Amino acid sequence: MRNEMECTESRDRMSAFADGELDALAAWQLTQHMAHCPECAQACEQLLDLRAAVRQHGQRHAAPPALRQRLRQALLEEGDRAKEVTASPRGRKWARLPWTWISLGVAGASTAAFAVTLALYLSVPSEAERLDQEIVASHFRSLMPDHLADVASSDQHTVKPWFSGKLDFSPPVVDLAQAGFPLVGGRLDYIKQRPVAALAYRRHQHVLNLYVWPGQAQRDAPPRLTVRQGYHLIRWSRSGMEYRLISDLNAAELMDFERRLAAQIDQDARP
Repeated sequence: MRNEMECTESRDRMSAFADGELDALAAWQLTQHMAHCPECAQACEQLLDLRAAVRQHGQRHAAPPALRQRLRQALLEEGDRAKEVTASPRGRKWARLPWTWISLGVAGASTAAFAVTLALYLSVPSEAERLDQEIVASHFRSLMPDHLADVASSDQHTVKPWFSGKLDFSPPVVDLAQAGFPLVGGRLDYIKQRPVAALAYRRHQHVLNLYVWPGQAQRDAPPRLTVRQGYHLIRWSRSGMEYRLISDLNAAELMDFERRLAAQIDQDARP
């Protein structure tokens, strides 16, 4: 039976869900509700589609260093002027006049405006942080019903050819079922303003999402583990490819998956 209160609460959380700002428990509760509520699931799907369209066609511009410096300098100068006015004998005399308080109020409002503007610019997330947010949002989205795999198969020889013609690169696809990480399938996703390969694996009841796309780094980067929204996320680059691995699996097992994956990819690449 549809619970209107649960629907209202779920829809209030959808924007945070789409932006990857919910913690793991809240995200799980939301996905569980949407699994039994087609209306909320459809609303969330529309929101995610809109977010993807904005991410694809929109443009982000970070504040140039010169602008940041000017904002800092203006903020400091405005604060110094306010201190000089109130500290001088003449300023103390003016401070007793009503219109002076109005002027100081305007100056304070101006200072506050500069502070808010500066905070907005300085709070712009880095490229790596934005990418992590995209990965977390995609992982959340994959946990919704029927979103985990476009091609559902545990056979790597079925999944790998499926990507042919859909991507401008050939992603490595390996099956680690013997190690306890069976392949679930693959799907297309859109990360960093480009199509990428997303491979889904399982470890008991845990879902692992592996994202792969061509990189631009000249050197390989070793695995780096971080925590985002309660999920473990590993990033690394190898042989011209970028990898992102995310799951609620514990860090030790997730790192074990990464090592086994790298070893199998190396073995498959040998003549």
